[in-house]
Amino acid sequence: MTHLHPKPLLVASDVDGTLIDDSEKISARTKAAVGALVADGATFVLATGRPPRWIDPVVSELGYAPLAICGNGAVIYDSATDRVLSSHTLDVETLSWLAEIAEHALPGCGLATERVGASAHDAVTPQFVSSPTYEHAWLNPDDTVVSHAEVIDSPAIKMLIRLSSARSSDMRAALAPLIGDRAEITYSTESGLIELAVPQVTKASGLAEVARRIGAEHSSIVAFGDMPNDVPMLAMAGHGVAMGNAHPEARAAADEVTGSNIDHGVAMVLERWWR
Repeated sequence: MTHLHPKPLLVASDVDGTLIDDSEKISARTKAAVGALVADGATFVLATGRPPRWIDPVVSELGYAPLAICGNGAVIYDSATDRVLSSHTLDVETLSWLAEIAEHALPGCGLATERVGASAHDAVTPQFVSSPTYEHAWLNPDDTVVSHAEVIDSPAIKMLIRLSSARSSDMRAALAPLIGDRAEITYSTESGLIELAVPQVTKASGLAEVARRIGAEHSSIVAFGDMPNDVPMLAMAGHGVAMGNAHPEARAAADEVTGSNIDHGVAMVLERWWR
């Protein structure tokens, strides 16, 4: 499907597996398409599971500092001014309840929580804390290992549950009936990592908040993504685009499938309006 929709007012893109390639670079073609979009007066935002402190490298690649929906919708971050504009946190009581359920349902799992301050590298220290049994899903973690009790002793934008021997989709299936509507469950990798947030906080809710700020209708939004954490955003946007490398759930939620993240997939769509 390649017929031309009206020119979007707001474009949102996931980062990992979508905007950047497998070596965390943005292709010259994609950078040019985003540059043309911004020069034309449209709004470009990042929509990512990453926390604000992991946005700097993306800004460097883009050569432009956009608003960023971080933590799967829990944080709206202005990368141009390094300010957290809003955040939604799980309270300590909920974190404690979730930890108990996770450890019972997924024996051997490790827990971590992501916190946020007023800026990306706020002195709210530490921002990412993990229990001694937490195994990292990413290279170069910037966490602080603390006691189990300390992981859940402060409000957090998300709780991460890691069980490296499991698939993330199976972990979600085990936890969802137990957690019900007390937390939002999603994942952005199949390697045994799920993320819990405030109920109804998703990339879609974050994108809706940005749309309100700039006065854009949902029908004028184009969104790009590749994983289950992108599904709510792909469904709410006027035009949801899944990457060629996308998870089946993201493909099913999208209006269109474009090229992969290593084949300029985002640019292929944006160039319909901006070249």
